[in-house]
Amino acid sequence: MEECLFCKIIKGEIPSTKIYEDENVYAFKDIEPVAPVHILVVPKKHISSLNEIKEEDEILIGKIHIAITKIAKELGIDKDGYRVINNCGKDAGQTVMHLHFHIVAGVNMGEKLI
Repeated sequence: MEECLFCKIIKGEIPSTKIYEDENVYAFKDIEPVAPVHILVVPKKHISSLNEIKEEDEILIGKIHIAITKIAKELGIDKDGYRVINNCGKDAGQTVMHLHFHIVAGVNMGEKLI
């Protein structure tokens, strides 16, 4: 099976604008942003979707959320607010089958959903 798009981005085979990286998590700017701030946060371990998380991934999922809070603070969006979105499956809009979380901010999203 061919490696997924996000695996290639994590390996540096496809360019991205990196925002954050540690041993477990990679975050980069979305190439089709829906708001002034639109970051994708992905585990370095390939997991296809939220449905594929196993008990052994419990710590990894926590580390992803810790990374999200670090990114929010670094970008200064923690004060005014941001959304964290996960689309699970094609009917929900998941287009890359690698678990990822969207951080979206910089605009009042009271009525806007992605």
